[in-house]
Amino acid sequence: MIDTLISELDLGRPQKHSLTLRGHRTSVSLEDPYWLAFVKIAQRENTPINELAAKIDAARLVDAGLASAIRIFVLRWYQYHAK
Repeated sequence: MIDTLISELDLGRPQKHSLTLRGHRTSVSLEDPYWLAFVKIAQRENTPINELAAKIDAARLVDAGLASAIRIFVLRWYQYHAK
C-alpha cells in the first residue's frame, strides 16, 4: 500500500481558491487533494466552507499561513477519524 501511495504523489501545483472570511474576500493556494478533502470535511460536518475556513483562520497562530493551517486541519481531521 505504501508503494501505491508514493507512486500517486503527483499533487500538481497549488491552485488558488477563493474564500470569504468574516465578509472579506481572500484566497488560499492549495493542492487539489487538500482542497477536495477540505470541501468534503465541510460537507460531512454540515458547515459552510467559508465558516470552517474562518474558524481555522481565527485559531491559527500569526506565523502560520491560512493554507498551511488548512492542510494541518485536514491531516488532523483524518487522523482523528481514522481511530
